[in-house]
Amino acid sequence: MGILDSKVPKGPLAEKWTNHKNTIDLVNPANKRNIDVIVVGTGLAGGSAAATLAELGYNVKTFCYQDSPRRAHSIAAQGGINASKNYQGDGDSDYRLFYDTIKGGDYRSREANVYRLAEVSSNIIDQCVAQGVPFAREYGGLLDNRSFGGVLVSRTFYAKGQTGQQLLLGAYAAMNRQIQRGKIRSFTRHEMLDLVLIDGKARGIIARNLVTGEIERHSAHAVVIASGGYGNLFFLSTYCMGANVMAAWRTHRRGAFFANPCFTQIHPTCIPVSGEHQSKLTLMSESLRNDGRIWVPKKMEDAKAIREGKLKPTELKEEDRDYYLERRYPAFGNLVPRDVASRAAKERCDAGFGVNKTGEAVYLDFSAAITRYGTEKAYTSGMKDPDADTVRRLGEEVIESKYGNLFQMYEKIVDQNPYKTPMMIYPAVHYTMGGLWVDYNLQTTIPGCYSIGESNFSDHGANRLGASALMQGLADGYFVLPYTIGDYLSQDIRTGKISTDLPEFDEAEKAVKERLEKLMSGKGLHTVDYYHKKLGKIMWDKCGMSRNEKDLKDAIKEIATLRKDFWENVKITGDVNSKNQELEKAGRVADFLEIGELFAKDALERNESCGGHFREEYQTPEGEALRDDENYKYVAAWEYKGEPKDAKLHKEELVYENIELKTRSYK
Repeated sequence: MGILDSKVPKGPLAEKWTNHKNTIDLVNPANKRNIDVIVVGTGLAGGSAAATLAELGYNVKTFCYQDSPRRAHSIAAQGGINASKNYQGDGDSDYRLFYDTIKGGDYRSREANVYRLAEVSSNIIDQCVAQGVPFAREYGGLLDNRSFGGVLVSRTFYAKGQTGQQLLLGAYAAMNRQIQRGKIRSFTRHEMLDLVLIDGKARGIIARNLVTGEIERHSAHAVVIASGGYGNLFFLSTYCMGANVMAAWRTHRRGAFFANPCFTQIHPTCIPVSGEHQSKLTLMSESLRNDGRIWVPKKMEDAKAIREGKLKPTELKEEDRDYYLERRYPAFGNLVPRDVASRAAKERCDAGFGVNKTGEAVYLDFSAAITRYGTEKAYTSGMKDPDADTVRRLGEEVIESKYGNLFQMYEKIVDQNPYKTPMMIYPAVHYTMGGLWVDYNLQTTIPGCYSIGESNFSDHGANRLGASALMQGLADGYFVLPYTIGDYLSQDIRTGKISTDLPEFDEAEKAVKERLEKLMSGKGLHTVDYYHKKLGKIMWDKCGMSRNEKDLKDAIKEIATLRKDFWENVKITGDVNSKNQELEKAGRVADFLEIGELFAKDALERNESCGGHFREEYQTPEGEALRDDENYKYVAAWEYKGEPKDAKLHKEELVYENIELKTRSYK
């Protein structure tokens, strides 16, 4: 177990996936009826995989901690999903999507996986249209596209600002069809607490019924982890409150390597922190950067006056505004990748030009877009000389049709009308590029255990381009895993039902119960949230938007000390054998306290800056990320050795045969 073999097929890049599908082993339809698959997580990746596997004939069990698969965090994705259909005729292609994704990830992705992602992207759109997903359409009826950061084409398909919700409803409907057929057994309000290995293969899970507290055993011939990312270890993030790393981390503790944990995405357009009372942050879609211009005051005294409430942003003249992204990156302007936009906002705020009371916010201004759209609509409506009020009214109508739900959400949270005054935004933790290491077949280093969507590391390198998360989740679930898992399961057609009475299940259940009892035995000095907030502050301050050697070493020590205190002194009320949400949180925070240390260890090991991993010691004179391709062009895959400090590093060297490594520039 644990040998890093990426299993990338031989041959030309554009032919690898086709040739691989033509040569891997398959499972006869009659034999699929005798094979069980567990899918942990029912977001876009898990939901699409479960529905497709069941449609093929496998017996599927799905598990989610929510009360319905419809509540998966995929529902919160707003802006869109990428595909290289080139509907705009602006030069897009599979290769261009592949190139943009590799470049956006700062050349830290596996070529073959990313090209396959681009290759199947168009199929996703066709699949979702057939399911009835209400993508936006142009006047002529064709699907509409818009641009996202890091690209020079329009390839993002969208459903207003609710794309994730609409796509998830499509996957959920497909799941429901299989539930009705009896091919999917859906276990909601269940949480995976451990992976069960038999003869070195993943053969089931131990789960806790979150309503009754009962510990359950579930067997299968293969287990698919689709449980999302681990960004909630920062406490404040755009993730839903329940998002956690438990399924992936318990899999890691059983032998699956964890790859690139330090690669975390900071999203540039989130509603800023307003105070200590907050438990999460709210994302404003990156699609807003299509029409919103980002700026801060040019003069320090103006920024100070705005912070003190003595000056309104609408009172500042155009020449007194610094559109810093347009100034620094003229070729891409406000549509630079997320890591670039986030660091630029931090730099301006650190320099004293922030615009809210805390000094940690910049403006996202739609006034120019409102005027532009209003003028265009007036002319197309036959108004030859419209007055300013008419132009503004018409322009606001266009903006509302494109982003109305986002503007409404902002106004409810901030109590300001973004049609009349610029939005305030600031970067926040949004997505994790790191995750379980997988090969080309999406299999972890544990045979029979697969990882798809955000729970794996495979496609985004050191930074994810906007609208690529939905693309990867659905590509893995609908079009990749259903092929590749058959190659493994073809060896199981004579295995028969896996019994849950085997000693391996006994051992795993015993370990789970002992861990729960240990959690409950804390002295009760501090709440779970007390530890989570402390961890989040360490992570944000020392492992956040920028890192350095001293802070990372301090973070490793501080997290280890905090973890020790947590196990001794955490306060968990209630009972272990009943519904207990404090116990749920405690289990998740216990895992965050382990992955947080590995995160810092991984960031300390990588002595370069790339994408979302920005080491202050490694930057260009202009403050951009400075890669070290000679020494760090690899995937860092960590093997569990009992304590995060003892984790063993394995390296998958990245080979680029079809793309030239360049200094990443968006100027």
